[in-house]
Amino acid sequence: MKKLYYLSFIVLSLFMACEPMEDINEEIDAQANPVVGKSEYTLTEDDYETLDLGYGSFNSDDEAKELIPSLLAEMYPYWGEGSSVTVTYNLYVGSAEGVDELTNATVYDLTTEDYLNTGSDAPGFYPEVDANEEIVDVLATNFPNAEEGDVILATYDHYTEVPTVGLATVAQYEFSAGFLADFTTESITGDEVWGEGSYGGAEYALISGYDGAAFSNEDWLISPEIDLDGNINAAIQINQAVNYASDLSLLEVYITKDFDGTVAGSTWEEIDFQTIPAGNSWDFVLSEEYDISDYDGETINIAFRYQSTTSEAASWEINDVYVKATGITGEYDDKGTYFTFDGTSWEQTEDTYYLSSADYDSMGAPGQYNNFSSSAPADNYVPALLEQMYPYAQEEDQMFVIYKYYSSSAGETQTRGDLYTYMNGMWIGHETTQETTLQFGHDGDTWIPDNTIYYTLTANDYQLIGDALESTYSSPVSSMLNYSNFDRRESNSAFWSDDMIYEALAIVLNEIAPTAEEGQKYQITIAVYNGTNTTEDFKLIKSNGEWVKNP
Repeated sequence: MKKLYYLSFIVLSLFMACEPMEDINEEIDAQANPVVGKSEYTLTEDDYETLDLGYGSFNSDDEAKELIPSLLAEMYPYWGEGSSVTVTYNLYVGSAEGVDELTNATVYDLTTEDYLNTGSDAPGFYPEVDANEEIVDVLATNFPNAEEGDVILATYDHYTEVPTVGLATVAQYEFSAGFLADFTTESITGDEVWGEGSYGGAEYALISGYDGAAFSNEDWLISPEIDLDGNINAAIQINQAVNYASDLSLLEVYITKDFDGTVAGSTWEEIDFQTIPAGNSWDFVLSEEYDISDYDGETINIAFRYQSTTSEAASWEINDVYVKATGITGEYDDKGTYFTFDGTSWEQTEDTYYLSSADYDSMGAPGQYNNFSSSAPADNYVPALLEQMYPYAQEEDQMFVIYKYYSSSAGETQTRGDLYTYMNGMWIGHETTQETTLQFGHDGDTWIPDNTIYYTLTANDYQLIGDALESTYSSPVSSMLNYSNFDRRESNSAFWSDDMIYEALAIVLNEIAPTAEEGQKYQITIAVYNGTNTTEDFKLIKSNGEWVKNP
C-alpha cells in the first residue's frame, strides 16, 4: 500500500508539471478579481528591434495600435481587465521637404569611358581636376533628353594622389598541367576534344581532329572569367603553333561579356589576329597585342573554337594567353554630387552634400562599412562633420546631407538624408519623428488602444453638480455639498443611484471637456459613503454628442 501511494504521488506530480506556466496563466485569467495595474512606459531601441522596427519609429498610429499590444502582453503578463498603460513612442512624420527628391534621384555611376572622354587616362579624376565641371559634360552626353527639374546623383572616383599608370597583365594562362580544371570545354561535334600537351619543356593546350584519318569536329575551349573592372585600354595576345593546316579560318578566337556556361547561350565577337602561324610548323608565334578596349570595365571570357573536316584536321597548340590593360595604382575617394537640369544645362544642386568614403572614415565607426546604422545614427556624427566643413556658418544656414544607411529590418543599405539647420551655434537635423502618447487598456482578454481619460472629482466639481441639480435632488445634493461625497446607502434619503450619478458626471464633463470628440472615454473617480468613506469609479463615453454610461 505504501508503494502504491508513492507511485500515485509521482504520477500526479508529473501530470501537474506538464505545462505549469499555462496552468498559472489559465488560473490568473479565471480569477474574478485579476491584477489591475496602471503604468506609463516609453519604448526603447530594443523594443523597436523586438517589433522588427529597426528604424526606431512607427509609420502610423495604426501600426502602433497593431504592434504594441504584443509587447505589453510580455511586459505585464499578470495584469487583467481594468489595467492601463500609457505608452510613449516615436511616430514617423516624414523627412524635410526636398529630402525625398534627393534620396530617390536617379544615380549615375561614371564609367571608364566617361573618364576617358574627359581626358583622364585612369578610371577616375586626378586630384587637381574639378570633377563637377567635367561631370556636367558627361551628363549632357548621357542624358540628351533631360527635362527641366530632373535630378541626378553622379557618383565617381576622385584620386587623392596622382595615380601610377602603366601597362599591366590582368590575366595570364600558361596552360601548365591541370589547367583544364579551370577552363570550360564544350564538344559540339566529333570525338576529339581539347587536352593538355607538352614537348621540349613547353606546355600547351592541344587539339587535333586527326586520329588515323581526318574527322569532322567542333570543340570550344573557354577561359575562366577575366575581370576588367578599373582597367582601360585592354588588349589580348596569344602564343600559338599550327601544323597540317591550309585553312586557318577553321581556328578562331572569340570574346564575350555574357558567358552563361554554354556556347549557344552567349554572344561572341571574333578576335581577328593579324600575326598568326603559317599553318605548317610546330614553331610558336606570338601575336600582336589585339585591342579589346571596347570591353574595358567588363567581365569577359576568351574562347578558342577548333573545327576540322574529313579533308583537313590541323593540330592547334596554344602556349600562352595574355590579357593586358593600362594598370592604375593610387588611393581615391568615392564621391557623389547632385545635379539639377535647369532646362538648358546641368547645374550643381545648391546646399546639398553627399557623404564620401573619406567622410565616413573621418567619423570613425561609420567608416567600417561606409554607412550609418541604428548603432551609429547619422545625427551622432553629421553635425560635427558640418561644423568642421563650415566653420563660419551663419544662423539659419541650411544644408541637405545625403548618406547611406544600413537598415537591419530591411536587410539592405538604403539612401537616406536630412536637412540640417545651423541654430544657436550648432547644426540641428530635421525631426523626422515626434513623440506620441497612446493609452492601452486591458479588456479582459488582450490589450487594446484605449482613449480613456482618468479623472477624479474636485471640490469645484461637487459645487458645479450642486448648482445644477439642487432643485432636482434636494436632499442628495445637500448631503453631497456638506460631506463632499455621494451617499450610496439605498435606505437613506440622501441616496444617489447610478443613474443620478451618471447625470451629475455628464454635467461635469460638459464643463471640463466641451469639445471632446465622439467616442472619447472618461473614467471618473468619486468619493462615496456606504457606511464608510471610500471611492467608486464610473465610466462614460461621448456618444451622439452626449455623455452616457460606457457599458
